[in-house]
Amino acid sequence: MEKERPTYYDQVFAVTRAVPKGRVTTYGAIADFLALGSARMVGWALNKVAYGMGVPAHRVVNRKGELSGRVHFSPPSRMQELLEQEGIVVENDQVRDFRELLWIPAEYLSQEDFDED
Repeated sequence: MEKERPTYYDQVFAVTRAVPKGRVTTYGAIADFLALGSARMVGWALNKVAYGMGVPAHRVVNRKGELSGRVHFSPPSRMQELLEQEGIVVENDQVRDFRELLWIPAEYLSQEDFDED
């Protein structure tokens, strides 16, 4: 019986689930790790996240640390609220101490766990 291959969205969701509480990553870092698509495609995938899927999309920001995905939360302030609940300080829609909080998937995850057979 052949194992079903994970979709691109499944892979994006899996990497996003690995981002630890109190840390953030970027759309581009996820795209680079998966070596598929672009930062924009990661954003499209995360836009499909529904409540209850266990995908912490609020931990994914743009390359400058800005909450560019906030418009896809209801209400838009929800993204900041979720980050602040994890101890992340947000000022003017941007993560303070972004570089210190940045979590790069390639430094913590094995590509083998995400490769298609």
